[in-house]
Amino acid sequence: MKLALAQTLAAAVIAFAAVPALAADYTLSINTALTTSDPLYKGLESLRDEVAKQSNGALEIKLFPNSQLGPDEDVLEQARAGAPVAVVVDGGRLAVFQNEFGILGAPYLATGYDGIRKVVTSPLFEEWAKKLHDGSQLQVLSFNWWQGERQLWTNKEIKTPDDLKGVRMRTPGAPVWTKSIGAMGATPTPMPYADVYSALQQNVIDAVEAQLPAGQGSKLFEVTKYLTKTHHINLITGLVTSGPWFDSLPADLQTLLRDEALKAGDVASYGTRDSLDRIEAELKKEGMTVEDIDTAPFEKATAGVYDELGYGDLHQQVKTLFAQ
Repeated sequence: MKLALAQTLAAAVIAFAAVPALAADYTLSINTALTTSDPLYKGLESLRDEVAKQSNGALEIKLFPNSQLGPDEDVLEQARAGAPVAVVVDGGRLAVFQNEFGILGAPYLATGYDGIRKVVTSPLFEEWAKKLHDGSQLQVLSFNWWQGERQLWTNKEIKTPDDLKGVRMRTPGAPVWTKSIGAMGATPTPMPYADVYSALQQNVIDAVEAQLPAGQGSKLFEVTKYLTKTHHINLITGLVTSGPWFDSLPADLQTLLRDEALKAGDVASYGTRDSLDRIEAELKKEGMTVEDIDTAPFEKATAGVYDELGYGDLHQQVKTLFAQ
């Protein structure tokens, strides 16, 4: 039933994408939950424009913000069925297809964009990407779309993991997230991010962890008082498309698409990095207390998450990347 639905959705998207193909030999529709004002969306616009230019119009990219093509999971299924679609997605969602991707959401894996970029552009990561392609028919175009480091948005002051005891904190539902937040001392409470604002208003949850651009965009400053900079998770996402569709492209367009996706990811990610100080200043103007704390106790508290999730050996492999 699920396969039939995916095939039906794929056929619909193929038919939809085929309409403008009179002007281009190939068309790729990119779906994202991001709004057009997000720094990462600027990177997608850069990708669209550069691919059109460098391919002399042979490959056209169409952008669909605000999840216009549906939830990420549905678009991934369309891609697996061969539809010419792509989606901006995090490692946790891909871990159900290829387990290694889950480590990208683990606590204190790397520092800042430059740190996590070293991981997702390494030969080790390419091994994971090949397994994803061969085993699940999904092709990574690039995975250097950084949305920032996750911080704590609370209504009480947080200094140590002990301060999070009993705090119901929203987190995504993937095990790597819930285990990490639990190890930090809070009670992980999975729910859709769209429900966070009202859940805080109604005291269904006490706190949330999110990167600055998302938190500001969701107006979390209206329902929380403290922003505590724990830097606990680097939110790195990737642009993932259909393996069969990608394989059908001429070799030169395959190379072009991956090269330009990497460049556009840098445009998006450095744009995000450059926006952080401004966002923090604006949050302070809104009345939030922003606190830099000693993160060592949180790093110590979450160190066991890797072994608990079966990522101990993989974590050691990632560590070697920083020693090179």
